[in-house]
Amino acid sequence: MNLDEKVIRVLEIIENNARIPLSTLAKMVNLSEADVTEIIKDLEEKNIIASYVSVINWSKLTEQEMVTALIDVKVTPKRGVGFDDVAERIYRFPQVKSVYLMSGAFDLSVEVEGKTMLEVASFVSDKLATIDSVISTSTHFILKKFKHDGVILGENEKDRRMIIQP
Repeated sequence: MNLDEKVIRVLEIIENNARIPLSTLAKMVNLSEADVTEIIKDLEEKNIIASYVSVINWSKLTEQEMVTALIDVKVTPKRGVGFDDVAERIYRFPQVKSVYLMSGAFDLSVEVEGKTMLEVASFVSDKLATIDSVISTSTHFILKKFKHDGVILGENEKDRRMIIQP
């Protein structure tokens, strides 16, 4: 396994478990802890590792549960900047968790979170739909999450362990 393959393997491992001890990770890729630390530092500086996140099953804490909506957005791209300008205007809102350029009938897919359906609906009507490049929106509220970012959000530990890792 050459260094490039080891870097890819490091990324695969920490994508699955960002809290893995460096000593364990180093053994898994047959490198020293210092080498793995340097690889990770370099990947962070290059923004290849953009962030470390935790997947929280908010439905287990009903008093903290959030409403999530996926919003399809049709826009008129601007000359010289395409979809980037309107996408940036959208992703700067704190309610927006993700923005994707899509193929198909809509141009952007926007993931939004709020405390209530009314809060999300108000965001769509007052903020998102009023952006000058936005032609139309279609909002889809998520009713239940079964799996998020590769993690099964089942009712018990047995459900979560059923994922077979490479």
